[in-house]
Amino acid sequence: MDPFEQLVRAAIESLPHEFRDRLGSVAIVVEDEPTQEELDSVGARGLFGLYTGVPRTAWGVDNFAVPSKITIYRNSHLQRFHTPEALAAGVADTVRHEVAHHFGISDARLDELAREGHGH
Repeated sequence: MDPFEQLVRAAIESLPHEFRDRLGSVAIVVEDEPTQEELDSVGARGLFGLYTGVPRTAWGVDNFAVPSKITIYRNSHLQRFHTPEALAAGVADTVRHEVAHHFGISDARLDELAREGHGH
């Protein structure tokens, strides 16, 4: 396993167990770069991570055969974070952010939690 993938694994393992235990069938993958289609899907020029699927809070989610996937993008992290410590913190932040989306927590709520001191 390469060092970046080890950072992603460590970030997942550092999640509170009540979240980690409920990730279930979520595929967590590492890609070098997002595709243009992925960028267009969120209206972004760059991405650290992307959640695709049906959040667990959606009605009838257990009846869906839609796989949930979290993608963590290697190159955007490497370009932004220049020390091992900053890279580990950046990856952990991205993993937490995308896992939160899986559990139906919006970007606005994540910002609120961070301001309240619960995020980091």
